[in-house]
Amino acid sequence: MRYHALACDFDGTIAERGEVDEETMAALERVSRSGRRLLLVTGRELDDLLDVFPHADLFDAIVAENGGVLYEPGRRAVHDLAEAAPPELVDRLRAAGVEPLGVGRVLIATREPHDRTALEAIRELGLELQLIHNKGAVMVLPPGVNKATGLRAALERLRVSPHNVVAVGDAENDHAMLAACECGAAVANALDALKHRCDLVLERPAGAGVADLARDLVDGDLADVAMSRHDVLLGTSQGEPVTIPPYGSVVAVAGPSGSGKSTTTSALLERLGEAGYQYCVIDPEGDYTDFDGATVLGDPTRAPLADEVLRLLEDPGHSAVVNLLAVPLRDRPAFFADLLPRLAGLRSRLGHPHWTVVDEAHHLMPTELADLPVSDLRDFGGLMMITVHPETLARRALEQVDTVIGVGADPSQTLRAFADVRGCPVPRLHGDEEPDATSSLITLWRTGEDKAVRVRLTPGEADRSRHIRKYAAGTMSPDKSFYFTGPEERLHLRARNLHTFLELAEGVDDETWTHHLRRNDYSRWMAEAVRDDELADAVREVEEDAELDPRESRERIAAAVDERYTLPAEPTRYDPDHDDDTATPLSHG
Repeated sequence: MRYHALACDFDGTIAERGEVDEETMAALERVSRSGRRLLLVTGRELDDLLDVFPHADLFDAIVAENGGVLYEPGRRAVHDLAEAAPPELVDRLRAAGVEPLGVGRVLIATREPHDRTALEAIRELGLELQLIHNKGAVMVLPPGVNKATGLRAALERLRVSPHNVVAVGDAENDHAMLAACECGAAVANALDALKHRCDLVLERPAGAGVADLARDLVDGDLADVAMSRHDVLLGTSQGEPVTIPPYGSVVAVAGPSGSGKSTTTSALLERLGEAGYQYCVIDPEGDYTDFDGATVLGDPTRAPLADEVLRLLEDPGHSAVVNLLAVPLRDRPAFFADLLPRLAGLRSRLGHPHWTVVDEAHHLMPTELADLPVSDLRDFGGLMMITVHPETLARRALEQVDTVIGVGADPSQTLRAFADVRGCPVPRLHGDEEPDATSSLITLWRTGEDKAVRVRLTPGEADRSRHIRKYAAGTMSPDKSFYFTGPEERLHLRARNLHTFLELAEGVDDETWTHHLRRNDYSRWMAEAVRDDELADAVREVEEDAELDPRESRERIAAAVDERYTLPAEPTRYDPDHDDDTATPLSHG
């Protein structure tokens, strides 16, 4: 089940003229009986709502005052989510004859055209407040308070992620709420602006439309609603973005050792985390212990406990890396077989984690495995298996893969392994992408298609930072360093990175500088060793400008480097790729 909660606006959505009809109430009750949470999110003051709506107890939480107040019907508990309305502003508005004027626990409410009076009073008093409009109604609230923030506060208490919520509304103040949820729906009577930005426009107005939405939610989990705005970027192919759906995918990332599987996986996890999706990485070799955005459970001396993994993941705001280094190799499949069904159970109950990532999947689900710990891998919402040898992965797991990401220069063996299991031809390769300085090529095959696409991977920020550190201030190996030799090769000055390159460039004589400039040595080094084609192109323009004197060409090249790389005061010994100093240097003489 993808959607575990339904969040509804009140006026103009489930209610018309303050009343909710029987059809709508019956539909909402059915949603509740399906095990889903119900939330009511309204701009009304709480007491006003409770006076006109006798069915508040049907809802698990009520957000009132446009995000300013949270009410838990089951506990009769009220929580203010922001500071109270400033009394001096209330007094000023009353003195100005503003009518109607409602004063809630957080909100001040009136109607147009008194918004101008409210703005003037806020300015004169030097207050930091915002005005929100809603079909002629005007609400004064603290900055940053809206239906989305109130809904998030309610969901945190329920341990439900916004990515498991459907929201429905009709007016201006519903924009933030619909955008914050996985699926935003607008009733037929909604404002056009809301319809244009939501994921689903209902055919009927107000409560009737909500009844239709509730029926489709319970009967089919809105499986027929096409969703794309949450798709996760993988990379580009022929200039167009290539994405992965955030739900319902069984992905295999496969390729030889050192080919970039962890780079690909880390990029996807980074973007999933940034988007608010929760993930759990099963990490047999400790490869994700430094991954930002997740809590690592277990280390080389202490095995993780399944119970602590589940406790952490109860909160959708925390992702987990389960480090199995302290689990003996022979015991890891059993640990995995125990944990996996429990993760599936947690996801069935709460809707998260949204992704489960299994590194070294061929060790945890080997080909000898007769039955998987969970028969239907789609029960995980999103599942990613990383493997060096797909042919050694359990056949039942291979059969359920719907997306293959082949990593490495030659993906044919990876594609063939999956095609053989599916009993279909190896897909033909499409696209002629080339790698650049900060990205590599991968191959994407959606197994229902007859072609695989070459994709330029969009790396994560961690990998971008690594690239910049390496080439800006790290220690490049001798064969990748630049050497100022001069026309007669009397010099042998090694630039280990861009930092020392610019330092040496300032100190060498004009004859040496110009010798390398006219040979295009600088741009060639930028392209071949630094692997930055954009920088190389900029430097090449300087090299080919015969009117520049040595001082001007130095300054122009230094500016091109500074524009792309933040250089430290001193270089470092950082070298992620090489730790020897014996390689044959790349000659620039």
